[in-house]
Amino acid sequence: MRVWAGALRVARTELSGFRECFDFGGRDVASWFPGHMAKGLRQMRASLRRADCLIEVHDARIPLSGRNPVLQEVLGIRPHILVLNKMDLADPRRQPIVPLVAKLVGNSPRYHRAESTEYSILVIGVPNVGKSSLINSLRRLHLKKGKATVVGGEPGITKAVLTRIQVCEKPLMYLVDTPGVLPPKLGDMETGMKLALCGAIRDHLVGEDIMADYLLYILNKQQQFRYVQHYGLAEACDDIKPVLKHVALARGRTQKVKVLTGTGNINVMMLNYPAAAYEFLRDFRAGRLGRVTLD
Repeated sequence: MRVWAGALRVARTELSGFRECFDFGGRDVASWFPGHMAKGLRQMRASLRRADCLIEVHDARIPLSGRNPVLQEVLGIRPHILVLNKMDLADPRRQPIVPLVAKLVGNSPRYHRAESTEYSILVIGVPNVGKSSLINSLRRLHLKKGKATVVGGEPGITKAVLTRIQVCEKPLMYLVDTPGVLPPKLGDMETGMKLALCGAIRDHLVGEDIMADYLLYILNKQQQFRYVQHYGLAEACDDIKPVLKHVALARGRTQKVKVLTGTGNINVMMLNYPAAAYEFLRDFRAGRLGRVTLD
């Protein structure tokens, strides 16, 4: 069980009552660059020779923090399209992909692939931004076929560069799914926390408690107060514990705790704050707390 007392610090201002900066309490985001990421990066570099174009998928909520400098080195001189995925959680604009790829590749030198009539596209990005979902949606749109690659709501589902997947007949176009890759070391806590909130880093590596507190800080800072009505609070709050208390009560997040008394052990029902923190994060990721861009 997590120890919550004293773990979350609140530095208030006299003007607004809300924090102007977030105190990470000396914590550091754990490095999350497992073996499959290093292997995947090597495979991506090897696959570049057969790629006509690169599609770099970003989470629209972190358009700046979600860019990986390691992937920037991989891009080279290939035609490059930046796709902001999960726009419904940040911004409603859309962009047709297949026509854009065809136009971009058609106007660019293809070098050793000049005689080929098919397009081969490498899909890259940090973990859990929706690369596999993008490929599956293009297959449904242009081929009327089901999903060809596994998707999931947490990072690390795709662990290796996969075979080519056809997504269109005219023009004949294949996309290659790749594992999400993070920098071996994250530059700063703010960037790491934003990546974690969007699911690019596993929650337990950062800590659901501090992630929930940072999310509350961001929501208040941006005056995104939908959480007040969503959880039945009387007003906006800068202290995470009352918020999580309401979440736990609303969602029934309780746990049995054994208490030693003078007459023996008894089971007491207590609010499960870690479970409430997870619910708070999940509501944000599902867009139930409003459209929020973290950068």
